[in-house]
Amino acid sequence: MKRFFLCASGELIVLDELEAKYNVQAQPMVLNPVCIAVDPFMANRLYCGTDGYGLWMSDDGGDSWRRIGQEISETIFTSVFVSPIRKYGNHGMVYVGTDRSALFYSIDGGQTWREWEEIKALSSYSKWSFPPNPKTHNVRMIAEDPSNGHIYVSIEAGAVIKTPNGGEYWLDTKEGNPLDAHTLLTHSKAPNRIYAACSDGVDQPGRSVLMSRDGGESWEPLSDGLEHRYMFSMVVNKDDPDMMLVSAAVAARNAYDPSVAESYIYRKEKDQPWKRVEQGLPLAEGTMISNLAADPQDTNTFYALNNRGLYRSSDRGNTWTALPIDWKMEHLQHEPQRRHRSALLVADRGGEQE
Repeated sequence: MKRFFLCASGELIVLDELEAKYNVQAQPMVLNPVCIAVDPFMANRLYCGTDGYGLWMSDDGGDSWRRIGQEISETIFTSVFVSPIRKYGNHGMVYVGTDRSALFYSIDGGQTWREWEEIKALSSYSKWSFPPNPKTHNVRMIAEDPSNGHIYVSIEAGAVIKTPNGGEYWLDTKEGNPLDAHTLLTHSKAPNRIYAACSDGVDQPGRSVLMSRDGGESWEPLSDGLEHRYMFSMVVNKDDPDMMLVSAAVAARNAYDPSVAESYIYRKEKDQPWKRVEQGLPLAEGTMISNLAADPQDTNTFYALNNRGLYRSSDRGNTWTALPIDWKMEHLQHEPQRRHRSALLVADRGGEQE
């Protein structure tokens, strides 16, 4: 059975795909969910970060949740990631990022947490700033290269930093790095490759999507064909590191404010330019920018979540179909004033996930 976790409304929404229908249920304890991840070594262990309501954990695949990490002084959790290569006991090492850009990790399944305080000593730290609230900034995305264990962190906004040795020391951002990478990804079949879907391209044409092939030492533009410059979510085919999807808008307001929303999905293969895909998707006008996710089993299948519903493509992102879900209105009424953005997690209960 496939299970979807939607961090878009005021509550965490859990959606089960049954044989002939979809079952939608809210988890009212987990308020203002922002980010969610599953432990690759424990299929029923999930972590969810919220905007103002702390960090939560489930040990039964998302049926019930309990608060963890109360020793962390921050309550706004903006990113969570579970390592696919660092295993302690039966579980993976967990990384979480917060507002005001603090970074924590746990090696005991979330029971205790330590902070990587070194990132606050980086010279660029004082220059980081979140555009909707310039007095703060946050850890937007955490990624890890399974080929060498390097950990990469994007700051919203101002930096992409990395540690090559599990946090023993951190390397500061440098000229040419993405400034506002909303999505940061690595790939198991492309060592040292990093993908970044950014807002940088709004002011710097050509820098909407950036790629590094050398572990972040240099970055190249990958934006040919993109008519819209504000990128949000990105996903890469598990078997093909050169097949990608990205969600896009003209600017931030068009991405998140339903009164002026207008968003698109683009697709790219190999050395071809990005091409806009439309078949089966809702009209761009009025559609807030989509969260994208890959199917954990079928590498040809992808999902897109927006304020019009949940859509599935079974042909590598070329065409899409709206899933027949009986939504409650509040589940799709994404709030434009949310300080931190939404997320989509797709999992097979008892199996793999994305």
